[in-house]
Amino acid sequence: MSTEPLSLRAAKKQETRQLISDHATRLFLREGFEETTIAEIAAAARVSKKTVTNYFARKEDIALDHHETFTAGLARTVETRADGESALAALRRAFGTAVRDRDAVAGFAGPDFSRMIADSPTLTTRLRELHDQRERVLADALAAATAAGPDDITPRAAAAQLAAAHRLLFSRIQELTLAGRDGDRIAAILDTEAARVFDRLEPGLGDYAVR
Repeated sequence: MSTEPLSLRAAKKQETRQLISDHATRLFLREGFEETTIAEIAAAARVSKKTVTNYFARKEDIALDHHETFTAGLARTVETRADGESALAALRRAFGTAVRDRDAVAGFAGPDFSRMIADSPTLTTRLRELHDQRERVLADALAAATAAGPDDITPRAAAAQLAAAHRLLFSRIQELTLAGRDGDRIAAILDTEAARVFDRLEPGLGDYAVR
């Protein structure tokens, strides 16, 4: 039995995961996502193909390696909202922070990475799946936050609207990135446009799921 501390093993696993991700990203950007193979990623990272697939079940999850943070993010914001804060207010505040921080999870991935996604049917499909999954996780969080019954469609309806707003804003950031706007200009545009989007949701959801 190994006596190595769990924290050290966990750190080494994280280092290996990051190593694979870094080498894969360089290959994806240079060769294209569809053209890059798992074998090439393994060779670049100097690990076995099995090691790559142990850390990443799907090739697209190497490219979109923040997918777990992405799918859980809206729900986590709702779960950690402040006392007296509605779900919409919390999500609006969190999105504003993401824009100020130029957060990659919100869509600030840079032109090369954004082009890679746009040029890959596999990644485009996977991104749609992640948006759908994020909506389902948000609906569960809203149901828990409001003690909704299993037959109450309200949390799903609210999640559909809130997730759609974030999907639109994510796409808008990607669109502006591919159009050649820099991060500061994109953030300035999104400050204005996000306010319009969230303002439209206020009449129906402004007092929903207040903590």
